Amino acid sequence: MQETIDLIAKYGYVILFLYSLGGGFVALVGASILSFAGKMDLSLSILVACVANFLGDWLLFYLSRYQKAMMQPYLTTHRRKLALVHLLMRKYGSIILIVKKYIYGFKTLVPLAIALTPYSLVKFNLYNAIGAVIWSVSIGVVGYFSGGILIKIFEMLGDYPIFAPLFLILLLGGLWLWLSRATKRH
Repeated sequence: MQETIDLIAKYGYVILFLYSLGGGFVALVGASILSFAGKMDLSLSILVACVANFLGDWLLFYLSRYQKAMMQPYLTTHRRKLALVHLLMRKYGSIILIVKKYIYGFKTLVPLAIALTPYSLVKFNLYNAIGAVIWSVSIGVVGYFSGGILIKIFEMLGDYPIFAPLFLILLLGGLWLWLSRATKRH
């Protein structure tokens, strides 16, 4: 177990960067817990996640706006979801660029949908940067301060391995139930 933690701590920033290009919630929480344990630096973890998250959204925006032929199969597959993003943009405005960082599934769709409109690239980058900073700092700090509790849970699961499958089933079952209710058509 210690070898795995040392390996993650050694390559953790690279893993965090790559994972944060597409979202990064789990990787940032993991890096925050490792920062709490003294294996990584919290400030550097937050910075890496923030930059990667910003670049990931910017890349999606760029590809959708300027490489439409390449993105067309993906865009046609998700027409209903893209239409929903357009409705949310009309209702809530640019704030959706900040809030979407916390909503599973919207992180990818919002930059794609906004790029299909005449929305300004400069304005997108501004809100994207603000959202990336707020997201990375809030998730990083919450992960850091809950690190002690999470480490105790992992230690308990290590001491009593019989509870690990039960914990995993409860976690995945709860996530599945929440996602099925959140994505249900009304």
